[in-house]
Amino acid sequence: MKRIFIIGFLSTIIFASFDAQAQVKSYISLYGGFSNPEGSYKSTDYNNNQSGFAKKGVTIGVDGAVYLYKNLGIGYTFSFQDQGKLNYNDTYALALGYQNSYQADAASVNAYDRFHNWNLLVGPQYSFVYKDFILDLRASAGVIDVTSTPETETFLTGITQQVDGFFQRRSHGYCFGYGGSAGLRYKLGDNWSVGVKGSYVTSDGTKVNVDGQTLQEGRLVTRMPIHEFQTTLGISLNF
Repeated sequence: MKRIFIIGFLSTIIFASFDAQAQVKSYISLYGGFSNPEGSYKSTDYNNNQSGFAKKGVTIGVDGAVYLYKNLGIGYTFSFQDQGKLNYNDTYALALGYQNSYQADAASVNAYDRFHNWNLLVGPQYSFVYKDFILDLRASAGVIDVTSTPETETFLTGITQQVDGFFQRRSHGYCFGYGGSAGLRYKLGDNWSVGVKGSYVTSDGTKVNVDGQTLQEGRLVTRMPIHEFQTTLGISLNF
């Protein structure tokens, strides 16, 4: 959430230099860049049941806006995000945490799959113009389609009530997401522009199921919240 306030504050400082009356063309752009997990989504704290262990990854997508009245329009984003997978340090931290929680002789954790999701977000956008520069500010909301999260398998030694491994299952499904963005485009002519953008997206995420846990101690994940801050570069066709 702090990202949104920072974007808004910095944008306010430069508003005075922009012409809010200049006409802006609708546009569609292709972009790519980095998606950075924030907050609990990137946390590797075993004791935080919402820690996601997500990693910095890539995002690609289609972005644009249709202007309805002068500089006011409806913006849209359709994008794909890959937030990596659990590494050795992550599985070791989880194993150590489970070992301590259960007071087991030993513990091991195996991890499979990656963080993948698709965002479809729309919302009001207002653009400010200064010569060949266009500042786009947008608030957006929509649907996040989580197609996968990592699945973990945990084995404990010396716990008679938990002789078999148990699983934190791969999570998937649709969830509501919202956020905001600020982008700066530079016009290359009447029909083309290039630009950079910072976007923040957050969601309560999808439900997580745990199977085979006959004795529950310590960490128990029931939901996987999503918090992403994205920095991207794109090229736009204006129409």
